[in-house]
Amino acid sequence: MTTPFDAPDWRGLSQQDLDRGLNNGAAVAGSGGMVDGWDRRSAEMRAKHPDHLDLRYGPRERNRIDFFKAAANAPTLLFIHGGYWQMRAKEAFSLFAAGPMAHGINVALIGYTLAPEATLDRIVAEIHAGIDFLAGRLPDLGGDANRIAVSGWSAGGHLTATAMSNPRVKGGVAISGIYDLEPIRHSYLNDKLGLDEAMSRRNSPMMQAQGAMKPLALTVGAAELPLLRRQTADFAGHRAKYGLPVSYEEIPGANHFTIMDQMLAPAGRITMMIRQLFERMAISSS
Repeated sequence: MTTPFDAPDWRGLSQQDLDRGLNNGAAVAGSGGMVDGWDRRSAEMRAKHPDHLDLRYGPRERNRIDFFKAAANAPTLLFIHGGYWQMRAKEAFSLFAAGPMAHGINVALIGYTLAPEATLDRIVAEIHAGIDFLAGRLPDLGGDANRIAVSGWSAGGHLTATAMSNPRVKGGVAISGIYDLEPIRHSYLNDKLGLDEAMSRRNSPMMQAQGAMKPLALTVGAAELPLLRRQTADFAGHRAKYGLPVSYEEIPGANHFTIMDQMLAPAGRITMMIRQLFERMAISSS
């Protein structure tokens, strides 16, 4: 695994440059319009699949899961939305279920409490609670509780990595994630997150000297901010160092938002990663 040649060490950046280096919305012209389009198309997807929406897995308002059934007794992908742990909602990402569902993969989308209402410790715990709940409900929903994988974008990529330790999870695909929270702790993003050094380190996959022996595909757009590309490359190298199953891929031309087109399309590269993950899981369990 190689670090992108144009990725600086965040420790040497000024506060202004660090903040700019993590601001995906400012870096991608028209990103607000893209997300508005996601909202519209996601509403259409939810209207097409209304049977299992807002399944409550915990006591907080956002502790809900949407389940979209593609086939009976099929594997299930749990998708975790992004927004730097302090923005967005599962409802805006329903459209991305289309790619995996075209291959007979059920898709569940999980909501979680946002910062500052919840600490990152709490958010990570909610994701694990949601996974446990989903596994318990899958037989009734028509899915196979023994074939659950996780995926997520941006902050959801980080939460995907933290979810790999859940025994119900068999593998993951993390998209444009954050795996070392220390630059986040020193940036404008920490105003709401409230990370101290201890919380940052215990929730940083890059800081862990071990991990689950499960396949994890890591991907990032080649046109993303250098600090984001470095996060993914460094974490891939970290997993390889400890002998954990990992793949690393940069998607040519993709920025932090257009990369999700590769999950929306049935033949998209991320959709193929998800399909290949489940195929690998099937082989290993046979």
